[in-house]
Amino acid sequence: MNTYIDFRSDTVTRPSPAMLDTMMQARVGDDVFGEDPSVNELESLAASMFGMEAALFCPSGTMTNQIAIKCHTQPGDEVICDADAHIYQYEGGGIAFNSGCSVKLLSGDRGRINAEQVRQAIQPDDVHRARTSLVCVENTSNRGGGSCYEWEALEKIKQVCAEHHLAFHIDGARLFNAMVAKGQSPQQYGALFDSISICLSKSLGCPVGSILLGSKSFIKQARRIRKVLGGGMRQAGFLAAAGIYALTNNIDRLQKDHEHARLIEAALENKPFVASILPIETNIIIFETKGITAKELVEKLKQHQILGYAIAPYRVRLVLHLDITEAMVARTIEVLNAL
Repeated sequence: MNTYIDFRSDTVTRPSPAMLDTMMQARVGDDVFGEDPSVNELESLAASMFGMEAALFCPSGTMTNQIAIKCHTQPGDEVICDADAHIYQYEGGGIAFNSGCSVKLLSGDRGRINAEQVRQAIQPDDVHRARTSLVCVENTSNRGGGSCYEWEALEKIKQVCAEHHLAFHIDGARLFNAMVAKGQSPQQYGALFDSISICLSKSLGCPVGSILLGSKSFIKQARRIRKVLGGGMRQAGFLAAAGIYALTNNIDRLQKDHEHARLIEAALENKPFVASILPIETNIIIFETKGITAKELVEKLKQHQILGYAIAPYRVRLVLHLDITEAMVARTIEVLNAL
Protein backbone atom coordinates (compact mmCIF):
# COMPACT_ATOMS: atom_id res chain seq x y z
CA MET A 1 0.00 0.00 0.00
CA ASN A 2 1.37 3.41 -1.01
CA THR A 3 1.83 6.04 1.67
CA TYR A 4 0.59 9.36 0.35
CA ILE A 5 1.64 12.85 1.31
CA ASP A 6 -1.85 14.24 1.77
CA PHE A 7 -2.30 17.98 1.18
CA ARG A 8 -6.02 17.79 0.34
CA SER A 9 -7.08 19.35 3.64
CA ASP A 10 -6.03 19.76 7.26
CA THR A 11 -9.11 17.68 8.07
CA VAL A 12 -7.16 14.52 7.14
CA THR A 13 -5.01 14.66 10.28
CA ARG A 14 -5.03 11.65 12.57
CA PRO A 15 -4.66 11.71 16.34
CA SER A 16 -1.06 11.47 17.51
CA PRO A 17 -0.08 8.64 19.89
CA ALA A 18 -0.13 11.12 22.78
CA MET A 19 -3.61 12.34 21.82
CA LEU A 20 -4.86 8.76 21.47
CA ASP A 21 -3.49 7.91 24.90
CA THR A 22 -5.33 10.91 26.36
CA MET A 23 -8.54 9.80 24.66
CA MET A 24 -8.25 6.26 26.00
CA GLN A 25 -7.91 7.58 29.55
CA ALA A 26 -10.84 10.01 29.30
CA ARG A 27 -13.48 10.14 32.00
CA VAL A 28 -16.89 9.93 30.34
CA GLY A 29 -20.60 10.20 31.08
CA ASP A 30 -23.80 11.08 29.25
CA ASP A 31 -23.32 14.56 27.83
CA VAL A 32 -27.03 15.03 27.00
CA PHE A 33 -27.56 14.83 30.77
CA GLY A 34 -24.63 17.22 31.20
CA GLU A 35 -22.71 14.46 32.97
CA ASP A 36 -19.64 13.95 30.79
CA PRO A 37 -16.74 15.37 32.81
CA SER A 38 -14.39 15.56 29.83
CA VAL A 39 -16.91 17.47 27.70
CA ASN A 40 -17.56 19.83 30.60
CA GLU A 41 -13.82 20.35 31.06
CA LEU A 42 -13.31 21.07 27.35
CA GLU A 43 -16.16 23.59 27.26
CA SER A 44 -14.86 25.29 30.40
CA LEU A 45 -11.31 25.39 29.04
CA ALA A 46 -12.37 26.91 25.72
CA ALA A 47 -14.62 29.52 27.36
CA SER A 48 -11.82 30.47 29.74
CA MET A 49 -9.29 30.81 26.92
CA PHE A 50 -11.53 33.27 25.08
CA GLY A 51 -12.80 35.04 28.17
CA MET A 52 -16.38 34.12 27.27
CA GLU A 53 -19.11 32.86 29.57
CA ALA A 54 -19.87 29.47 28.07
CA ALA A 55 -19.15 26.98 25.30
CA LEU A 56 -20.84 24.08 23.52
CA PHE A 57 -19.07 21.03 22.05
CA CYS A 58 -20.52 19.95 18.68
CA PRO A 59 -19.66 17.32 16.06
CA SER A 60 -18.69 19.80 13.34
CA GLY A 61 -17.94 23.40 12.43
CA THR A 62 -20.90 23.41 10.09
CA MET A 63 -23.14 22.63 13.06
CA THR A 64 -21.59 25.32 15.28
CA ASN A 65 -21.97 27.92 12.53
CA GLN A 66 -25.53 26.91 11.73
CA ILE A 67 -26.53 26.90 15.39
CA ALA A 68 -25.08 30.38 15.80
CA ILE A 69 -26.97 31.70 12.79
CA LYS A 70 -30.19 30.16 14.07
CA CYS A 71 -29.66 31.71 17.52
CA HIS A 72 -28.98 35.21 16.15
CA THR A 73 -31.78 35.40 13.57
CA GLN A 74 -35.48 34.95 12.88
CA PRO A 75 -36.96 33.49 9.68
CA GLY A 76 -37.04 36.18 7.00
CA ASP A 77 -33.93 37.95 8.32
CA GLU A 78 -30.82 38.56 6.25
CA VAL A 79 -27.22 37.55 6.99
CA ILE A 80 -24.27 39.55 5.67
CA CYS A 81 -21.13 37.64 4.68
CA ASP A 82 -18.47 37.38 1.98
CA ALA A 83 -19.44 35.60 -1.24
CA ASP A 84 -16.71 33.00 -0.59
CA ALA A 85 -17.71 32.37 3.03
CA HIS A 86 -17.87 28.77 4.18
CA ILE A 87 -21.32 29.35 5.71
CA TYR A 88 -22.62 30.13 2.22
CA GLN A 89 -20.45 27.97 -0.04
CA TYR A 90 -20.03 24.74 1.89
CA GLU A 91 -22.82 24.26 4.42
CA GLY A 92 -25.49 22.79 2.19
CA GLY A 93 -27.74 25.83 2.01
CA GLY A 94 -28.08 25.60 5.78
CA ILE A 95 -28.79 29.31 6.25
CA ALA A 96 -32.01 28.91 4.28
CA PHE A 97 -32.82 25.37 5.43
CA ASN A 98 -32.18 25.79 9.16
CA SER A 99 -32.85 29.48 9.76
CA GLY A 100 -35.11 30.57 6.90
CA CYS A 101 -32.82 33.53 6.19
CA SER A 102 -31.61 35.20 3.03
CA VAL A 103 -27.99 36.19 2.50
CA LYS A 104 -26.39 39.44 1.38
CA LEU A 105 -23.16 38.43 -0.35
CA LEU A 106 -20.25 40.87 -0.44
CA SER A 107 -17.19 40.77 -2.71
CA GLY A 108 -14.35 41.07 -0.24
CA ASP A 109 -10.59 40.91 -0.53
CA ARG A 110 -9.73 37.20 -0.56
CA GLY A 111 -12.71 36.43 1.64
CA ARG A 112 -12.35 39.46 3.91
CA ILE A 113 -15.08 42.09 3.99
CA ASN A 114 -14.72 45.60 5.41
CA ALA A 115 -16.81 47.89 7.59
CA GLU A 116 -17.94 50.19 4.78
CA GLN A 117 -19.18 47.23 2.73
CA VAL A 118 -21.15 46.05 5.74
CA ARG A 119 -22.60 49.49 6.35
CA GLN A 120 -23.81 49.79 2.77
CA ALA A 121 -25.28 46.27 2.80
CA ILE A 122 -27.56 46.82 5.80
CA GLN A 123 -31.18 46.85 4.72
CA PRO A 124 -33.28 49.95 5.48
CA ASP A 125 -36.14 49.67 7.95
CA ASP A 126 -38.72 48.85 5.29
CA VAL A 127 -41.44 46.20 5.38
CA HIS A 128 -40.57 45.29 1.79
CA ARG A 129 -37.01 44.31 2.74
CA ALA A 130 -35.48 41.51 4.76
CA ARG A 131 -34.33 42.57 8.22
CA THR A 132 -30.54 42.59 8.53
CA SER A 133 -29.68 40.94 11.85
CA LEU A 134 -26.28 39.24 11.61
CA VAL A 135 -22.79 39.79 10.18
CA CYS A 136 -20.52 36.76 9.77
CA VAL A 137 -16.81 36.80 9.01
CA GLU A 138 -14.42 33.89 8.42
CA ASN A 139 -10.87 33.92 9.76
CA THR A 140 -8.82 32.52 8.18
CA SER A 141 -10.64 32.48 4.85
CA ASN A 142 -10.52 29.05 3.23
CA ARG A 143 -11.26 30.19 -0.33
CA GLY A 144 -9.10 33.25 0.29
CA GLY A 145 -6.04 31.02 0.60
CA GLY A 146 -5.83 31.20 4.37
CA SER A 147 -5.99 35.00 4.41
CA CYS A 148 -6.26 36.73 7.81
CA TYR A 149 -8.07 39.82 8.98
CA GLU A 150 -6.14 42.73 10.41
CA TRP A 151 -7.42 43.43 13.91
CA GLU A 152 -8.39 47.02 13.13
CA ALA A 153 -10.64 45.82 10.29
CA LEU A 154 -12.56 43.55 12.67
CA GLU A 155 -12.92 46.36 15.20
CA LYS A 156 -14.39 48.65 12.55
CA ILE A 157 -16.93 46.01 11.51
CA LYS A 158 -17.87 45.53 15.14
CA GLN A 159 -18.50 49.26 15.45
CA VAL A 160 -20.92 49.15 12.53
CA CYS A 161 -22.66 46.14 14.07
CA ALA A 162 -23.02 47.97 17.38
CA GLU A 163 -24.42 51.08 15.71
CA HIS A 164 -27.07 49.03 13.90
CA HIS A 165 -27.77 46.47 16.65
CA LEU A 166 -26.46 43.55 14.58
CA ALA A 167 -25.00 40.35 16.00
CA PHE A 168 -21.39 39.60 15.05
CA HIS A 169 -20.30 35.96 14.53
CA ILE A 170 -16.94 34.58 13.47
CA ASP A 171 -16.44 31.28 11.68
CA GLY A 172 -13.06 30.55 13.22
CA ALA A 173 -12.52 27.14 11.67
CA ARG A 174 -8.83 28.05 11.44
CA LEU A 175 -8.86 30.92 13.93
CA PHE A 176 -5.79 29.70 15.78
CA ASN A 177 -3.83 29.86 12.51
CA ALA A 178 -4.81 33.52 12.24
CA MET A 179 -3.85 34.19 15.87
CA VAL A 180 -0.43 32.61 15.41
CA ALA A 181 0.17 34.47 12.14
CA LYS A 182 -0.94 37.85 13.48
CA GLY A 183 0.18 37.61 17.10
CA GLN A 184 -3.38 37.87 18.41
CA SER A 185 -4.98 36.31 21.49
CA PRO A 186 -8.20 34.39 22.10
CA GLN A 187 -9.22 37.02 24.67
CA GLN A 188 -9.22 39.70 21.98
CA TYR A 189 -11.71 37.70 19.94
CA GLY A 190 -13.84 36.84 22.94
CA ALA A 191 -14.22 40.52 23.77
CA LEU A 192 -15.18 41.49 20.21
CA PHE A 193 -17.61 38.82 18.99
CA ASP A 194 -21.07 37.77 20.12
CA SER A 195 -20.31 34.18 19.11
CA ILE A 196 -17.26 32.26 17.96
CA SER A 197 -16.92 28.89 16.25
CA ILE A 198 -13.57 27.11 16.47
CA CYS A 199 -12.72 23.82 14.79
CA LEU A 200 -10.68 21.15 16.54
CA SER A 201 -10.46 18.67 13.65
CA LYS A 202 -8.31 20.70 11.26
CA SER A 203 -4.76 21.79 12.06
CA LEU A 204 -5.28 21.14 15.77
CA GLY A 205 -5.42 17.46 14.88
CA CYS A 206 -8.56 16.12 16.56
CA PRO A 207 -10.58 13.36 14.89
CA VAL A 208 -13.93 15.12 15.42
CA GLY A 209 -15.38 18.28 16.88
CA SER A 210 -15.91 22.02 17.01
CA ILE A 211 -16.76 24.43 19.79
CA LEU A 212 -19.28 27.27 19.86
CA LEU A 213 -18.65 30.09 22.33
CA GLY A 214 -20.87 32.87 23.62
CA SER A 215 -22.81 34.16 26.60
CA LYS A 216 -24.56 31.79 29.01
CA SER A 217 -27.98 32.65 27.59
CA PHE A 218 -26.72 32.22 24.03
CA ILE A 219 -25.21 28.80 24.76
CA LYS A 220 -28.37 27.70 26.57
CA GLN A 221 -30.33 28.46 23.40
CA ALA A 222 -27.58 26.86 21.28
CA ARG A 223 -27.77 23.64 23.29
CA ARG A 224 -31.49 23.38 22.53
CA ILE A 225 -30.86 23.91 18.81
CA ARG A 226 -28.04 21.36 18.85
CA LYS A 227 -30.55 18.84 20.18
CA VAL A 228 -33.05 19.69 17.44
CA LEU A 229 -30.34 19.20 14.80
CA GLY A 230 -29.46 15.78 16.22
CA GLY A 231 -26.17 16.94 17.69
CA GLY A 232 -26.68 15.64 21.22
CA MET A 233 -23.91 13.15 21.99
CA ARG A 234 -23.62 10.64 24.79
CA GLN A 235 -20.17 9.48 25.96
CA ALA A 236 -18.51 12.20 23.93
CA GLY A 237 -15.70 12.60 26.45
CA PHE A 238 -13.41 10.39 24.37
CA LEU A 239 -13.64 13.05 21.66
CA ALA A 240 -13.56 15.96 24.08
CA ALA A 241 -10.34 14.64 25.59
CA ALA A 242 -8.72 15.02 22.18
CA GLY A 243 -9.89 18.63 22.15
CA ILE A 244 -8.39 19.29 25.57
CA TYR A 245 -5.10 17.83 24.40
CA ALA A 246 -5.17 19.91 21.22
CA LEU A 247 -5.90 23.22 22.94
CA THR A 248 -3.13 22.48 25.44
CA ASN A 249 -0.45 21.19 23.07
CA ASN A 250 -1.11 21.88 19.38
CA ILE A 251 -1.49 25.64 18.98
CA ASP A 252 2.09 26.96 18.96
CA ARG A 253 3.18 24.35 16.43
CA LEU A 254 0.87 25.87 13.79
CA GLN A 255 3.75 28.22 12.94
CA LYS A 256 5.59 25.22 11.49
CA ASP A 257 2.71 24.62 9.04
CA HIS A 258 2.93 28.25 7.94
CA GLU A 259 6.67 27.94 7.38
CA HIS A 260 6.18 24.76 5.37
CA ALA A 261 3.57 26.50 3.21
CA ARG A 262 6.03 29.27 2.36
CA LEU A 263 8.70 26.72 1.41
CA ILE A 264 6.32 25.06 -1.05
CA GLU A 265 5.23 28.48 -2.32
CA ALA A 266 8.86 29.24 -3.17
CA ALA A 267 9.06 25.98 -5.12
CA LEU A 268 5.91 26.85 -7.09
CA GLU A 269 7.05 30.34 -8.06
CA ASN A 270 8.09 30.70 -11.71
CA LYS A 271 7.04 27.16 -12.57
CA PRO A 272 5.72 26.97 -16.15
CA PHE A 273 2.49 25.30 -14.97
CA VAL A 274 1.73 27.99 -12.36
CA ALA A 275 -0.06 31.16 -13.47
CA SER A 276 -0.36 32.80 -10.04
CA ILE A 277 -0.35 32.05 -6.32
CA LEU A 278 -2.57 33.67 -3.72
CA PRO A 279 -0.49 35.37 -1.00
CA ILE A 280 0.52 32.85 1.67
CA GLU A 281 -0.34 33.94 5.20
CA THR A 282 -1.02 30.68 7.00
CA ASN A 283 -1.24 26.98 6.07
CA ILE A 284 -3.22 27.11 2.80
CA ILE A 285 -1.71 27.35 -0.68
CA ILE A 286 -4.01 28.12 -3.61
CA PHE A 287 -2.59 28.59 -7.08
CA GLU A 288 -3.86 28.96 -10.63
CA THR A 289 -2.55 26.56 -13.25
CA LYS A 290 -1.70 27.30 -16.89
CA GLY A 291 -1.18 24.92 -19.76
CA ILE A 292 -2.70 22.14 -17.67
CA THR A 293 -5.97 21.78 -15.81
CA ALA A 294 -6.05 21.52 -12.04
CA LYS A 295 -7.39 17.98 -12.31
CA GLU A 296 -4.55 16.96 -14.61
CA LEU A 297 -1.91 18.45 -12.33
CA VAL A 298 -3.42 16.80 -9.27
CA GLU A 299 -3.29 13.47 -11.13
CA LYS A 300 0.39 14.02 -11.97
CA LEU A 301 1.14 14.71 -8.30
CA LYS A 302 -0.77 11.60 -7.29
CA GLN A 303 1.54 9.52 -9.47
CA HIS A 304 4.28 10.64 -7.08
CA GLN A 305 2.18 9.77 -3.99
CA ILE A 306 1.26 13.42 -3.37
CA LEU A 307 -2.40 14.33 -2.95
CA GLY A 308 -3.71 17.79 -3.81
CA TYR A 309 -7.20 19.16 -4.35
CA ALA A 310 -8.58 20.62 -7.59
CA ILE A 311 -11.00 23.23 -6.23
CA ALA A 312 -11.76 24.76 -9.65
CA PRO A 313 -10.95 23.92 -13.28
CA TYR A 314 -7.62 25.77 -13.07
CA ARG A 315 -7.14 26.15 -9.32
CA VAL A 316 -5.31 23.78 -6.96
CA ARG A 317 -5.28 23.86 -3.16
CA LEU A 318 -2.62 22.39 -0.90
CA VAL A 319 -3.06 22.52 2.88
CA LEU A 320 -0.33 22.00 5.46
CA HIS A 321 -1.05 20.28 8.76
CA LEU A 322 0.55 18.39 11.62
CA ASP A 323 0.78 15.10 9.69
CA ILE A 324 3.06 16.75 7.11
CA THR A 325 6.68 16.36 8.15
CA GLU A 326 9.75 18.28 7.03
CA ALA A 327 10.78 15.23 5.00
CA MET A 328 7.41 15.25 3.22
CA VAL A 329 7.79 18.93 2.41
CA ALA A 330 11.27 18.28 1.02
CA ARG A 331 9.94 15.41 -1.11
CA THR A 332 7.10 17.58 -2.40
CA ILE A 333 9.51 20.33 -3.41
CA GLU A 334 11.68 17.75 -5.15
CA VAL A 335 8.70 16.51 -7.18
CA LEU A 336 7.56 20.05 -8.05
CA ASN A 337 11.03 20.93 -9.25
CA ALA A 338 11.05 17.86 -11.49
CA LEU A 339 7.66 18.52 -13.13
